[in-house]
Amino acid sequence: MFKTIEWTSEGVRMIDQTLLPGEETYRTCRTYPEVANAIRSMVIRGAPAIGVAAAMGVALGVKNSKAQTVAELRSDFETIADTISRTRPTAVNLFWAVKRMRELFEKSLAGEGSDAEKIGRTRALLVEEGQRVLVEDIAINEAMGRHGATLLKDSSTVLTHCNAGALATGGYGTALGVIRAAVSEGKKIDVFADETRPFLQGARLTAWELAKDGIPVTVITDNMAGHFMKQSKIQAVIVGADRIAANGDVANKIGTYSVAVLAHENQIPFYVAAPLSTIDLSLATGDEIPIEERSPDEVTHWRGIQTAPDNVSARHPAFDVTPHRYVTAIITERGISRDPYTESLKALFEAQEAQQASR
Repeated sequence: MFKTIEWTSEGVRMIDQTLLPGEETYRTCRTYPEVANAIRSMVIRGAPAIGVAAAMGVALGVKNSKAQTVAELRSDFETIADTISRTRPTAVNLFWAVKRMRELFEKSLAGEGSDAEKIGRTRALLVEEGQRVLVEDIAINEAMGRHGATLLKDSSTVLTHCNAGALATGGYGTALGVIRAAVSEGKKIDVFADETRPFLQGARLTAWELAKDGIPVTVITDNMAGHFMKQSKIQAVIVGADRIAANGDVANKIGTYSVAVLAHENQIPFYVAAPLSTIDLSLATGDEIPIEERSPDEVTHWRGIQTAPDNVSARHPAFDVTPHRYVTAIITERGISRDPYTESLKALFEAQEAQQASR
């Protein structure tokens, strides 16, 4: 089984998703700027995986810092955190991970000891925390899968958009984790994978993962989804998310909104699988979610080959926002949330906080 990302003695090792499915190549990032570049260039992608990479990138930066005093380490940390945070604006897991590492950083430095003792302790704790984020992410995905599997019927075909599998997480997957869990329970599930232009995450990554698992998968172009829905070839849609607002509006890979509208028109349930760390209760609606605009070259070219005429403009918003009225349910590690999401999502967080407080 491949590993999306892992901590090693040499640095942060990750599979290069830009080369799949042709090459299964692993890259070791030995510095935090290399981790930041890997996130920015989509060597690693998917909100939960970005979160893991961000945590490990911060840990790597602090580990490699030459700081001799607490003041110098604080200065280095701010540079590290700022560099990581500037990579991709939409996926909230990135900022969640940096915040988590910052809180531990401050807590560690507030303890007793000399500057040397504080610096050594902080380095060790952040390295340990980066690895803990990975372990927790996999466990969260597995729990999410168990909850979501109850929604998928035996002998059904499920449509996915983009990649929300092990490649998009620390392992197992969000949307694909639900599918994996259903299959492990003995259900027969077939998958239609939207190719997901312009980066082809569905054709290149989702299909690659499912083929490795022996789960039947058929790749379709993005504009075929409505055709197959109308023919009753699809019984459910399940996608991941990069950020979810308090009211249940969902930011996900560009094209998700179109799929949700088609599913609604054809009376097909539209499910979103995402960890609580992807839910941003500070944003009232999806209108407040920042949408990353990537290079138009990714639309006019494919791996260096020009596919559009010279001197034409192109746009490349990497994400769109699906209004909550089109979302049948949101699957999390703590259970399944349904409309009204403003109440149900908040209740999931309250339940988690109560459990943590009782420990």
